[in-house]
Amino acid sequence: MNWEGKPITGSKPHQRVHAGIAYVPQGREIFPRLTVEENLLMGLSRFSAKEAKAVPEFIYELFPVLREMKHRRGGDLSGGQQQQLAIGRALASRPRLLILDEPTEGIQPSVIKEIGAVIRKLAERGDMAILLVEQFYDFAAELADQYLVMSRGEIIQQGRGENMEAEGVRGLVTI
Repeated sequence: MNWEGKPITGSKPHQRVHAGIAYVPQGREIFPRLTVEENLLMGLSRFSAKEAKAVPEFIYELFPVLREMKHRRGGDLSGGQQQQLAIGRALASRPRLLILDEPTEGIQPSVIKEIGAVIRKLAERGDMAILLVEQFYDFAAELADQYLVMSRGEIIQQGRGENMEAEGVRGLVTI
């Protein structure tokens, strides 16, 4: 896979971060013993010590629950709160590409809506590309401007998000 004309498939995680790529893996890999604030500060690792002194305000604006819980340990949060923390930490690096792998997995519907609203806000800002890997059709259809459907590592269909229903994507991804 290439990003901005450079291969990234063999890159180490820190190299991808320095290239402006943030990845939120399936399973919300946070640091459970660190506080919410410390987890978010870890996302600033690509910046100088002077720039990385405080959590950017926009993260707390996107995820108000993180401000309320900034002194709690990451491991003490609910699954949905941990997912918001993982996304917030990724955003702290100010990526040009944000990759979200199954952000709705194991999360209650109200938090799924909150995460969808954040993704929509980020897309509207227009300062980063967002790659959403998702099996929950309704969530993906609501957010996608482009889509790819893969099966066994092969792209079997692609198109504009607004055409997903008409192009029968739901039938391709129903589990």
